[in-house]
Amino acid sequence: MSVKLIMSWDITPNQEQEYFEFVVREFIPGIQRLGFELNDAWATVYGTHPQILVAAMLPSMGKARAVLQSDAWLSLNNKLQDFVENYSLKVVEARGGFQF
Repeated sequence: MSVKLIMSWDITPNQEQEYFEFVVREFIPGIQRLGFELNDAWATVYGTHPQILVAAMLPSMGKARAVLQSDAWLSLNNKLQDFVENYSLKVVEARGGFQF
């Protein structure tokens, strides 16, 4: 059963440039190296939902647990925390279409 990692956050004010540089240069390549298949990236323009929503697929819950406990993931995730607030992460059974 495929699973989907769903993450959301708000970019810390006055960190936008540094955030985007980190995401493009380190975060996206890093999660791809860990085996995630990035399939959704959304930005909220209006409303009270998180500013950024990112979803990535993994082949199984076991693989997701192993990756999320790895030193490489912990390091990457810790670096992300330097640029974001109101961070949320969950792993759910993958369904077709948008999931939040």
